[in-house]
Amino acid sequence: MVRFFGKFPLALLGLSWCMAQAAQPELNLYSARHYPTDEALYSQFTQATGIRINRVDADDAGILARLKAEGSASPADVILLVDAARLWRAEIDGLFQPVKSKVLEDAIPANLRAKPANNGGTPWFGLSTRARILVYDERKVSAADIDSYEKLADPKLKGKLCMRSGSHPYNLSLFGAMTEHLGPAKTEVWLKGLVANMARSPKGGDTDQIKGVASGECAVAVTNSYYLARLMRSSKPEDQAVASKVKVMFPNQSSWGTHVNIAGGAVARYAKNPENAIKFLEYLVSPSAQRHFADGNNEWPVAKGVQFANPALQAMSGGSFKRELVPISAVGMNQIKVQQMLDRVGFR
Repeated sequence: MVRFFGKFPLALLGLSWCMAQAAQPELNLYSARHYPTDEALYSQFTQATGIRINRVDADDAGILARLKAEGSASPADVILLVDAARLWRAEIDGLFQPVKSKVLEDAIPANLRAKPANNGGTPWFGLSTRARILVYDERKVSAADIDSYEKLADPKLKGKLCMRSGSHPYNLSLFGAMTEHLGPAKTEVWLKGLVANMARSPKGGDTDQIKGVASGECAVAVTNSYYLARLMRSSKPEDQAVASKVKVMFPNQSSWGTHVNIAGGAVARYAKNPENAIKFLEYLVSPSAQRHFADGNNEWPVAKGVQFANPALQAMSGGSFKRELVPISAVGMNQIKVQQMLDRVGFR
């Protein structure tokens, strides 16, 4: 027996619904961004464009391994990674397709995106930045003693420095930038000085380094800015207590500027929905999305002229600071060289 809804057979309506679902434009996203605040970004994009987002979450290394394993069968359209070195590595491994977009090129400074490929397209784009800052105990060290990354290797800081593993991507990117500034030989001497000044063996994440300063285990530590901002904005009294016990330093303000790393995006090499992928990346550099990166996840926008209201970022730097202008692609190219230095100086 055929059932009807009004004049239409229910079976026909069901088929029509399935066809409509199948016809809905979609985007397959592989993301290393594990931030709950990003959910609003994705839903707003779908509301604005009608493009459904199917998401796979993993860390940077996991995403790159998956793309290599899937090869041309990969369903991925857009890749979001949270480190410059990994973006560069994926570009070298041929996992991205170069994109031509005036919207992206106009919004993002040249040093925060890949160099153009032979066809004129750009393989990847920075979408937000995080500064590699210092936190310190003003009772144990003076600001003048740590106002540059170079000074972290000064013997007067012996037994006072805390850092996470030298091989972590955040540190590899900083060390890659230092190699551009100082050259390989001086950078290796500097890394040896860091090892000599450690208060303890490298361990934990960036939040652990901040807590190490607050607890008195070390006097100065290196961290990404958004980890401190999270503690500053936390509703937990214990987090606020940690944040209140440390001071902030943006190194090298009188020279080349503070190192910044990026979270960035690219169109996958074998994207099945490349037009939708480009729309999504262009959406992520819109003023509303860029403000979301700042106010929602404590990152600095990459797009020019975007205003934001994050109180922690404002308190840290007055909302602005001098950033280094080393091309992110050059930082990535130094990674192998840096890892070899780390092995030689014993920075685990």
